[in-house]
Amino acid sequence: MGPFMKTVAWYLVVAMFVIGIAPRVDAAFSPSPAMLHQIDRNADLQKIQGVLETKMVQERLAQMGYTPEEIRARLAQLSDQQMHELALNLDQLQVGGDFWSVVVVLIIIAAVVWAVLYLTGHKVLVK
Repeated sequence: MGPFMKTVAWYLVVAMFVIGIAPRVDAAFSPSPAMLHQIDRNADLQKIQGVLETKMVQERLAQMGYTPEEIRARLAQLSDQQMHELALNLDQLQVGGDFWSVVVVLIIIAAVVWAVLYLTGHKVLVK
């Protein structure tokens, strides 16, 4: 059973590598023209303003040279459709990166490698 377990171990290593480098793909429904008349501009505006009021976003916009008055003026210029699309896209933003997902994946990979080595009876010696 030695060569078989070695083959399975290599298969698992390659599979985990491929899964680890595959990009994450998000899917969403795109609104149909019939749904466009149901857009609630006030709800979308409140959602956008809630994000804009966070300290990190305010600091970043200030670094880019935008004043709160300029931001309000630009928001007022958006159409209902543009405002709705912006509000929908805010949910997809990842502030600060995706650090914890990477940590969890690395822990899972380490656990799988350890399990394969344990089940095959191999010992890793560091000299």
